[in-house]
Amino acid sequence: MTELVRIHKYLSQAWICSRRKAEEYIADWLITVNWKIATIGQVINPEIDKVEMLDKAVKAQKEYVYYKLNKPRWVVTTCAQIWEKTILDIIDIKTRVFPIWRLDKDTDWLILLTNDWRLANFLMHPRYEHQKEYVVETFWPISDSSLQKMRDWLFILGSYTKKAWVERISSWKFSITISEWRNRQIRRMVEKVWSEVKKLRRIRIENILLWNLKVWEYKELTQKEITDLFKKLDIPLW
Repeated sequence: MTELVRIHKYLSQAWICSRRKAEEYIADWLITVNWKIATIGQVINPEIDKVEMLDKAVKAQKEYVYYKLNKPRWVVTTCAQIWEKTILDIIDIKTRVFPIWRLDKDTDWLILLTNDWRLANFLMHPRYEHQKEYVVETFWPISDSSLQKMRDWLFILGSYTKKAWVERISSWKFSITISEWRNRQIRRMVEKVWSEVKKLRRIRIENILLWNLKVWEYKELTQKEITDLFKKLDIPLW
């Protein structure tokens, strides 16, 4: 069950702004929840509610930056306990950035870092159905019929999955492209066909590819990557 959280804490945990700045934005009517003006102390469900910053708050970020990172295993993407390592501990970016999407800490894969809330909103909210591609390795060979089931649909978390693009790489490995995201979705899909994930890597978000980016390594997106991504999402560049 998803944990409910106060909106100023949510904005802070997402590294969009500090809690104090979040309260200022809310007090100035610059934050909306499900298209209605947010209130200080409001409680939200991060997986269901649509949280947006209005233009004035977005422009307060001043300069947009966009990075891709090959996240190492055991690094968390949210605020951590004192003994946990977060993404902020492994990057050296002067501008305050936040990760788009929360990821399992026991996997290494592609994640985007930015201070542009517009991009985060378009990529994180399920209604936009953006493509994400993964390479999955299992502990034992996976059958053609199992791959076909994942292509068509599976019943998980109370509803059916949407059709996915699945391609075999080897007896133990396949790639899968999905346009939705549910908690531990890929792992649950593999478990539903009586197998188990050994290794999971996200290698693409829309047109942004992991390529040969090493674990722990990050780099700024090229202008072409940014332009093509924003064109796909129909977001104005500036």
